[in-house]
Amino acid sequence: MERFLTSFLGRFCSKSRILRERSGMELVQVAILVAIAVALGLIFRTQITDFVNRTFEGLNNF
Repeated sequence: MERFLTSFLGRFCSKSRILRERSGMELVQVAILVAIAVALGLIFRTQITDFVNRTFEGLNNF
């Protein structure tokens, strides 16, 4: 019985650690993607603004 509990707890602890590591990596990936999106938004700010303004002008004339 003790052998079973030790084996079970070992597996459970390693699985929960793997899940935490995966969720940590997902958070890092999300942070990188947000940083890239912000950087692209800052770089192409004028082009994005012009596009949005033209789109809304087109909608106003519709």
